[in-house]
Amino acid sequence: MWGHLQILGRALKASNLLTLSNQNIYQQLRTTFILKRRSPPGLYKKWQTHGSKRLKARHFIYDLVEDTNLRKNEDLEVILTDYVKGVGNPGDKIKMKENFVYNNFLLPGLAVYASEQNVEKFGKNIGIEEKLKFSSPYVQDTMKYLSDITVKILMNKEVAWIIQPWHVRSSFRRAGIHVPEDAIKLPEEQIAGPNLDLEGKYFEVIVTINNRETVPVKCVIHHWSTVQSEKLPPKDDVELPLIPVFAQISEPPTVT
Repeated sequence: MWGHLQILGRALKASNLLTLSNQNIYQQLRTTFILKRRSPPGLYKKWQTHGSKRLKARHFIYDLVEDTNLRKNEDLEVILTDYVKGVGNPGDKIKMKENFVYNNFLLPGLAVYASEQNVEKFGKNIGIEEKLKFSSPYVQDTMKYLSDITVKILMNKEVAWIIQPWHVRSSFRRAGIHVPEDAIKLPEEQIAGPNLDLEGKYFEVIVTINNRETVPVKCVIHHWSTVQSEKLPPKDDVELPLIPVFAQISEPPTVT
């Protein structure tokens, strides 16, 4: 029995089965410290060699210049391969925080690293026109905002009028929205006044965004007068449902 154990022991020593357990396992760490000598050594003379002038103890005292582990990581630049709401269209370059880009764009396959090869492959206007869903990354939110609001159109109570695009443009500007006149499309039927039967009723205008997307916007008619006693109290937005000026007005599409 003991003879068999001795033979087994010699066989194990000769094999490589147990050698890994005796070796140290090293883990690479990216720890870089930038140091500066407190006492720089002097220059060598022409006749001196490298070993003829030894460094003294003061030459091995260093001051810490920078710990690269504490250095702020730079933003990661990627190229979008698909439309991302509020970010951009395919082919756009974006720079954001490294972890955010990795988790939200690289892992789902919505972007690639901005390497030279990817720039040539996924660059702007290179085979990505069919993927463009919107003309701008903010169009989707703009369409949703315009479809949800109601713009109040102020019209004179004493002077005859016919609603024109510039009336709508001025009312949009009062609401903090800048829309050019050529981007506003009125209903085919004219709306004329003053007519108190139209007070508080709404009609829809079509607003074109970037000469591409269109969205219907509700506009409410409100008669306005310079005479204090003739002014009509405006209706609150909570007084719903609104009554349309024309009998057939389709509800605006839901933008998500």
